[in-house]
Amino acid sequence: MASVSVRQVRKQFGSTPILHGVDVEIADGEFVVLVGPSGCGKSTLLRMIAGLENITGGEIAIGGRVVNTVPPKDRDIAMVFQNYALYPHMTVRDNMAFSMMLAKAPAEVIEREVRQAARILGLDVLLDRYPRQLSGGQRQRVAMGRAIVRHPQVFLFDEPLSNLDAKLRVQMRSEIRELQQRLATTTVYVTHDQIEAMTMADQIVVMNGGRIEQAGAPLELYDRPGNVFVAGFIGSPAMNLLQGEVADGGFRCQGGAVLPLPPHAPRSVTTYGIRPEHLLLAEDGIGATIVIVEPTGSETQVGLRIGDTPLTGAFRERVSGRPGDTLRVLPDLSLVHLFGPDGQRI
Repeated sequence: MASVSVRQVRKQFGSTPILHGVDVEIADGEFVVLVGPSGCGKSTLLRMIAGLENITGGEIAIGGRVVNTVPPKDRDIAMVFQNYALYPHMTVRDNMAFSMMLAKAPAEVIEREVRQAARILGLDVLLDRYPRQLSGGQRQRVAMGRAIVRHPQVFLFDEPLSNLDAKLRVQMRSEIRELQQRLATTTVYVTHDQIEAMTMADQIVVMNGGRIEQAGAPLELYDRPGNVFVAGFIGSPAMNLLQGEVADGGFRCQGGAVLPLPPHAPRSVTTYGIRPEHLLLAEDGIGATIVIVEPTGSETQVGLRIGDTPLTGAFRERVSGRPGDTLRVLPDLSLVHLFGPDGQRI
């Protein structure tokens, strides 16, 4: 196991900058998720940690050793790819053992490590099958098993669940997190799915445009997003972010609605944020027109409009209204997020 330090790392492809001086500190045994929209640089950063991409500037250290010029095979890392990267002509056993065979480990050691990893991952009865005979989830477990047998200092995962169906993704993310906790191996995990990030990470690093917007514990980012981008990216359904100004005794949105402000809110507020689940049904609330009702079982998501201002609400109560009906809502003022002209939290 080892810590990973990324210090002022830059990356350019030709004259095009991809990463702009990124700093990340990953503690020994920590599970860190790099998350952000497509093209934000998260996979490039992961590949630079792995040694699959060269660094334009800055420094990457694993276990205190700077690895900028160290080949991937000598970094003591194991990477699990999005497409599993299994050898189709090899059995599960041989796929898992391949790196150890290359290292010329004794046959009895290879067999012991493969069987131990297979037991952990529930692959005992599949060792003699070929990848074509496996489901997507089983192939993913084989790719993880191939990483485990090496006992690396760091696991690297590049969107490993994106090819699986929704139910299997939920199952596999629990299995990956449980496995990481059992092995206590430092893990860097890339995804564009913020639900994966929230449920798996010790630390989330939110990236955008080759820069880090915010890093911290999942609930820290959820409860206190540092800027408008993080506020809109973390949370599902997404936070309502309304543009406007402080006026008329509240916050007057560009769409015309006037929403109440917390006490002592500064006049510099230009963006008003309220999560859908923090809109409350209240008889003395603001009249909002129902646009669409989407029951999900555990809650009901409702598209609303106050004047020309659109809002999304998520209510534990069953909402039986129809489009065009009026629903009275109030934001929970203790959970409102306010941002200034520069997009930063106030």
